[in-house]
Amino acid sequence: MAISKPTANGNTHAEVAPVELDASKVIINLADELKPLAAPETLKFGETKTDHMLIVHYDPVHGWGAPEIKPYGPLTLDPMSSCFQYCPNVFEGMKAYLGPNGEARLFRPMLNMERLVRSADRVALPPFDHNQLLILIKRLIQVDSRWIPGLPGYSLYIRPTIIGTRPALGVTASDSACIFVVLSPAGPYFSAGAKGISLLAVGESVRSWPGGTGGHKLGLNYAPGFQPQRIAAKQGYDQILWLLGDDEKVTEVGAMNFFLAAKRDDGDVDLITPPLDGTILPGLTRASTIALAQAHTTGRITLPGVPGSTKLHMHERPLTMSEIASLFDQGKVLEAFGVGTAVIVAPVGRIGWKGRDFVFPVYKEALGPIGKGMWNMITDIQTEKVEFDGWSVVCS
Repeated sequence: MAISKPTANGNTHAEVAPVELDASKVIINLADELKPLAAPETLKFGETKTDHMLIVHYDPVHGWGAPEIKPYGPLTLDPMSSCFQYCPNVFEGMKAYLGPNGEARLFRPMLNMERLVRSADRVALPPFDHNQLLILIKRLIQVDSRWIPGLPGYSLYIRPTIIGTRPALGVTASDSACIFVVLSPAGPYFSAGAKGISLLAVGESVRSWPGGTGGHKLGLNYAPGFQPQRIAAKQGYDQILWLLGDDEKVTEVGAMNFFLAAKRDDGDVDLITPPLDGTILPGLTRASTIALAQAHTTGRITLPGVPGSTKLHMHERPLTMSEIASLFDQGKVLEAFGVGTAVIVAPVGRIGWKGRDFVFPVYKEALGPIGKGMWNMITDIQTEKVEFDGWSVVCS
């Protein structure tokens, strides 16, 4: 599109606006030789690469170039690229599943695309049409659909990433960018027979803070957690339970959203998760868990293993470690779990806080009835065994 722009002498000349991302321009270069498929039991999260990847570049003069689906391989970037120096790097986590007729499906992908737009905007990366990107992701999945495992609990993990590629130093927003999408077949995030993850509650180091970037999926949010994680591991804990403020409010568990189920005096259950106050990532699985709890309570669905007569009273509100300790001492804690795309639902076995371990109820399959019911319902919706509000989308 041509835009008239005044010149120094008062005349005007046509300036061409940067080209928008356009999925119809995709170039597909298939690998000459395909890799052998990995045996499902050998899969470790994020280690196996499929045959192809998607890549598209943006420069400030021409805009978005032609997207390309090409054989998986290294990127070539200038050493001064903004992504190396100032970390304008954002990503998403998605999964593809096989439907009842063998078709590839995505789970609520538009929520991922909308969050990716918000994250990119937060670090001033060039804008893009997320609808066009979703079309390209579906096309890539079609090309590499043979990599989607057909076993329960298995999937094809999808990592859309946007990085700033301005090839110069200087603390300024990157006016150049690269979008790339890679795929990796994945099995269960935690090994079978796990007794529940153990958490060390930490408030001295924080994962995010009010007014910060914790509500966006930025690469820079993750590295500061690695060193506290090492400390927790040396003390015998699997993950960090991040606390914030003098009142030690619970935020996230590792890189997951946190839920606590507590029994009420009337026999129902309070299901509590911290609110989205800017310090907590608005997780897709979090939103789905909340919606399914509400649907169970209103009778739209019945979570497997949870009696329909048991109401789940959903609360998005602050939750402190002191309150968790009080509920535990009263014998009201039924179960706790973390949720996220990679793991879906992960049981919490114990929390260490101020020299004390709170050991939660142990269940045969590690997950309690509510967590297990959520896991079963979400995975059934993902594979279209159960239809719910159009959450499962065919890659067509």
